[in-house]
Amino acid sequence: MQCPECQSTHIRKNGIKRGKQNHICVDCGRQFIEHYETCRGYSDEVKRECLKMYVNGIGFRGIERVKGVHHTTIIHWLKQVGNNLPDADAPETVPQVGELDELETFVGGKKNKIWLWTAVDHFTSGILGWALGDHSAETFAPLWAIVAQWRCYFYVTDGWSVYPGFIPDGDQIVSKTYMTRVESENTRLRHYLARLHRKTLCYSKSEEMLKYSIRLLLHYLKFWNVPVPQ
Repeated sequence: MQCPECQSTHIRKNGIKRGKQNHICVDCGRQFIEHYETCRGYSDEVKRECLKMYVNGIGFRGIERVKGVHHTTIIHWLKQVGNNLPDADAPETVPQVGELDELETFVGGKKNKIWLWTAVDHFTSGILGWALGDHSAETFAPLWAIVAQWRCYFYVTDGWSVYPGFIPDGDQIVSKTYMTRVESENTRLRHYLARLHRKTLCYSKSEEMLKYSIRLLLHYLKFWNVPVPQ
């Protein structure tokens, strides 16, 4: 069992609430019950509206204040949807020029930095691949395994030292000037997702929730709609 607030597994029983076992998180103090049956009472339209608000820059508690749906219920819906979405859809045409970049954010606190590595086609919109983790080659390797299959004429990156260890000699162009596509896509992520805003009270409390959020946002930016949790 995990805390719906901070995802900690340090949980204790905390009495009975309305005939159901109540629990408390030792780490953050959040009280909750294991199953919220109220999730079944909301219409598909309400679920869709809440998730659309989320991928348009409003945090869980902000949605709760507007829609009257408890933030833990919305978190549950995000988990349901995010768990079933792919990281990204395969490109419709094979990119000829790839752009690679890293977006810095944090999980759990300002000191716990994490990087979102993104890959795009220089000539078309949309993020085609991404990886989440530290700023090392180990995190970038799975993303490069996808990008390398494109066999681009060349790849545009910044000067981060990891890239030359993967990109063949002569195929890398180090230039912030020609990274307009990937930087634009990363800016869109920060604009739409509250937890990625540079100055915000919203933040990711777990890497898992950040992944679910990115999957849902990329789906929304491509189809301008969100799946309905069941």
